[in-house]
Amino acid sequence: MTWPFAAVAQFCASSIITRNASICNELIERAASQGAKAVFFPEASDFIAESTAQSVQLTTNLNESPFVKSLQDSARDKRIWVSVGVHEKSPSPSKIYNSHLLIDDQGNIVSVYRKIHLFDVDIKNGPRLMESDSTNGGNAILDPIVTPIGNVAQQTCYDLRFAELSIAQRHRGADILTFPSAFTVKTGQAHWEPLLRARAIETQTYVIAAAQIGPHNAKRTSYGNAMIIDPWGTVLARCGDSIAPSLAIAPINLDYLKKIRTEMPVTNHRRTDVYPKIY
Repeated sequence: MTWPFAAVAQFCASSIITRNASICNELIERAASQGAKAVFFPEASDFIAESTAQSVQLTTNLNESPFVKSLQDSARDKRIWVSVGVHEKSPSPSKIYNSHLLIDDQGNIVSVYRKIHLFDVDIKNGPRLMESDSTNGGNAILDPIVTPIGNVAQQTCYDLRFAELSIAQRHRGADILTFPSAFTVKTGQAHWEPLLRARAIETQTYVIAAAQIGPHNAKRTSYGNAMIIDPWGTVLARCGDSIAPSLAIAPINLDYLKKIRTEMPVTNHRRTDVYPKIY
C-alpha cells in the first residue's frame, strides 16, 4: 500500500502580510506538486510584528483576513489540506488569540484551535516576557480532525511542553500531533527536538512540527528545524538551516503506527486507579 505524504514548512515571517502569504502559497504549490496531501505551516505565519501594538493593529477576524483567504484559495486550487498558525481577534480589543487553523482541500476552515498555554515569565531583577499581556489563552482541547493522512490533533508551540494535552488527544483518537511553532534559538537548541520526540514516543503518534526560522526583526530570531517524527521517535524528515523557505516531506504510515501500539500497548498499562485519567 502507498501511504499519503505530509509536508512540513519552514520560513522566516516578517510584519509584511502580503509577503508572508506569497511565501506560503508558493510552498503550498510545491507541496502539492510533490504529492503531499497536507502541508503544515508555522505559528504566526501571517505575520511576526515588531511590537505588541503592531501585532494588535495587524490582527483581524478570520473571515476578514486576506492572508487566510489566500491560503483557503490555494488549498482549494491545489486540493491539499493546510495547517497554519495565525493571529485572530478576541473579544478584548487589546488582546488577540494565537490560533491554529485546519483548512480542508475544498478551502473550508474545519477547525480553529486557540493556544491554551501562554508563555509568561516575570523574574524579579530578570527578564519579563508576558504573552498574556497581549494574548488571550484558549480554554478547549479539540478532538482530532479526520484528514486524508490520519486524525490530526492541533496544538501550538509552548503547548509542546505540557504532555497532558498530547496524552488527552491520543485518548481522543489522534494519529498525528501538530505543533506549529516559533521557538527561540536558545530554547530550540536545548529542547525542541527532545520534546518533540518525547511527545511522539509517549503517545505513539506521528508528530509534525512546522517552524519559523531566522531573524524576523531586530528583537526576534527563531530556531527553525521543522520536522516530521514517527511513533517510534525517529525523525523522518527535517528542514535545513537555511532561512530560505523550505519543505520536508515524509509518508504517514498508519499500519506502522498500529504495529507500534500493538507491540507496546502503553495506553493499556496506565494506572488510572492510582492517578487520574487524562481525557
